[in-house]
Amino acid sequence: MRWWSAANLVSNVGTWMQLTVQNLLVLQITGSAATTGLSLAVQAAPGLLLSLVGGSLVDSWPRKLTASVSQALLGLVAFATAAFVAFGVLTVPLLMVLAAVTGSIATVDNPACSLLGNDLVKRKDVPSAIALGSVVHSAGRLIGTAAAGAAVAWFGMASAYVVNGLSFLAVATVIPFLKLAPKEEREPQTAHERPAPAPAAGRTGRPRRRPATGGGTREGLVYFARNPRLVALAAITGISAIFGRNYQLTLAVLVTGPLAAGAGAFSTVSTVLAVGGMAGAVLAGCLRKPSVRHVAVLAAAGALLQAVAGLSPSLILLLVLVAPMAVVESVSDTAGTTVLQTEPPSHMRGRVLGVWRSASTGWGLVGPPLLGALMEFAGARGGLIVGGLAIVAVTGAAQLLQRRPVRLPQPAFRRTSAEPATTGAGAVPETEPAAA
Repeated sequence: MRWWSAANLVSNVGTWMQLTVQNLLVLQITGSAATTGLSLAVQAAPGLLLSLVGGSLVDSWPRKLTASVSQALLGLVAFATAAFVAFGVLTVPLLMVLAAVTGSIATVDNPACSLLGNDLVKRKDVPSAIALGSVVHSAGRLIGTAAAGAAVAWFGMASAYVVNGLSFLAVATVIPFLKLAPKEEREPQTAHERPAPAPAAGRTGRPRRRPATGGGTREGLVYFARNPRLVALAAITGISAIFGRNYQLTLAVLVTGPLAAGAGAFSTVSTVLAVGGMAGAVLAGCLRKPSVRHVAVLAAAGALLQAVAGLSPSLILLLVLVAPMAVVESVSDTAGTTVLQTEPPSHMRGRVLGVWRSASTGWGLVGPPLLGALMEFAGARGGLIVGGLAIVAVTGAAQLLQRRPVRLPQPAFRRTSAEPATTGAGAVPETEPAAA
């Protein structure tokens, strides 16, 4: 896990260097803010369209091999972009193609790397591993953003892509040497989560067929839709992402508008948010068995702090409220990620993460315009207050939803053309966690 975290820190630094330079590069080529936004949308679009397929592939292929290959491919794309920039042949259509290719590879890479990190530790330590990943992500963002400016000033824009390519290759090199935790320590072992015993022999004397464990994007959708805890988690996270996490928009308008402060003041607010997020990720490492209830309570607490922040009469009071708000929401995010990555059985997790990525890409695209319209109508303070209260309302409703019993899909079985479909008593249901 230490090797994996070190490699991820290097990778995150490279990623944020490239992201920081990419927008400047598009603006330099086109001089158009609209084209810059379009390039980001093109890179995000595969997450909306192909994540289900990517998650299914992660469930079907060896995880270490999948993560290594996807990281190597992302590195090659970064090197190719660096070459195009260095030789001055990068055009807008070519840039869009590269962005789409990067987004498509990420639909496989993201779930593969997320689940691989969890496989390195015992099940009880997964929350700590996810919290550590959050700290690494935040640290990489801070270092990468600062390093991008220095790299561009000294070596030009192509250098950021070169560094990012090297960081991907560093991760791909480390993965083959990672030692996974023993399977019995990674899989559920409690009475209601223990895997089902081997199927008994049928009347023909042959063992009944086990469910297929790979492929099939439909199974991931059905499993997700029939699991009230995951649906409730999606509702809480979605409403929070739309109305509670777009602080680069809401707090920027509040600070520069009603509070009559400048860009420097908003930079201070952003720094407090980043530090609070890192502190919350460290605290989240203390979690052992987070649940949707924990996510709901923490999300509601953060939303109430947001609503109060909307009433702040001064920048000082806003900073006092922003710090605990960032801490609470960071712990909530880590708890939610833990539930998402441990609730499904191991052979379904890639597909469930694929469903989640599609949904999160959707609300990521819908959120900013919707929130902007709300702030146009209700003002900066009204947007924060109404958004916070909306999160509290949806969180309460989601709590009621996740109390419903889990209705799991019947597993699919492999059979030859000569064998009839196995139904009724012949089916071997998978043992899943009972409803809370």
